[in-house]
Amino acid sequence: MSFLNHVSKRLLVLGSLSASLCAGLLMPLSALAETMRVSWYGPGFDGNYTANGEVFSRYGHTAAHPSWPFGTVVQLTNPYTGAVVSVRINDRSGGMLDISEQAAIDLGTYSAGIASVDVEILQWGE
Repeated sequence: MSFLNHVSKRLLVLGSLSASLCAGLLMPLSALAETMRVSWYGPGFDGNYTANGEVFSRYGHTAAHPSWPFGTVVQLTNPYTGAVVSVRINDRSGGMLDISEQAAIDLGTYSAGIASVDVEILQWGE
């Protein structure tokens, strides 16, 4: 089941809260946790503008996603090491969650390049 389908089904169950949930005003964390594959990027992009107009730093804790709103804060947990990092969406990617080089180093996924991690939305952007 895709992440968005999972969230949509949870929102239907919540009934009258669904409007405020979609607006990002209330977001039950348990409804937003899932394992997904992430990759990292950095060299060659450092100093360029991201999709939201910020200057990209490979040493920051930022990420790119195809559709999540800019400003969304995501907590990533490496299930093998327990390492945890939080990243903020400020760019667009082609299909998966792409995290900055520094976030990958801190998460322990740098050498793998692509890894499965636990993803939890902490706060939706606007």
